[in-house]
Amino acid sequence: MEQYKTVEAAGMDEFTEKRSRFIGYCRPVGTQEQALAFLEEKRREHWDAAHNVYAYVLRGGFTERYSDDGEPQGTAGVPVLEVIKKSGVTDVCVIVTRYFGGVLLGAGGLVRAYSHAAGLALGAGNIVTMQRCKTCLVSCPYDLYGKIASLLPECGGVLEDTSFTDRVCIKFHITGGQLGLLNSRLSEWSSGSIQAEITGEAYFPLKNG
Repeated sequence: MEQYKTVEAAGMDEFTEKRSRFIGYCRPVGTQEQALAFLEEKRREHWDAAHNVYAYVLRGGFTERYSDDGEPQGTAGVPVLEVIKKSGVTDVCVIVTRYFGGVLLGAGGLVRAYSHAAGLALGAGNIVTMQRCKTCLVSCPYDLYGKIASLLPECGGVLEDTSFTDRVCIKFHITGGQLGLLNSRLSEWSSGSIQAEITGEAYFPLKNG
């Protein structure tokens, strides 16, 4: 998978519907254990709430789980899960906490309320597109550092760290397709003596993604 969507960070938002308070939370998670730990955290925080409804979707094993947590079947967990799926995000857990306000919302009202809370939570977490990239290292003499530092963003590289010893070591990430262009330019400037060394692979958020 070259790309996927998830939330950039934990998010929270809330609203009130007919005196019931709905608090939506989201958090990026990579495993079921992380999702369940997030759920347990919110259950402890909101021990006095009427319901702590949740849904999560994971890339690994294409896992989907949800719970109505005591609400009428199909009126809470499924709507939250559907909002996640329609948003196209994965590796995320959404929890909607409800403090009952004394007025029944009916099945349709519950579906709308839980869907709205889930959407608010995802918006607060900021949906981003993650791109699979190569993590790389370039070592160069000081006289080429300025050129390489300018070339890196031109070829789609994103600087991570720079260290200065007897040579300059530049750590960055870049997509596999753009790495070939970068190495071609580096070879031109250094008569073939400098190339980017691949040190690993990871996902990073796309800018404006």
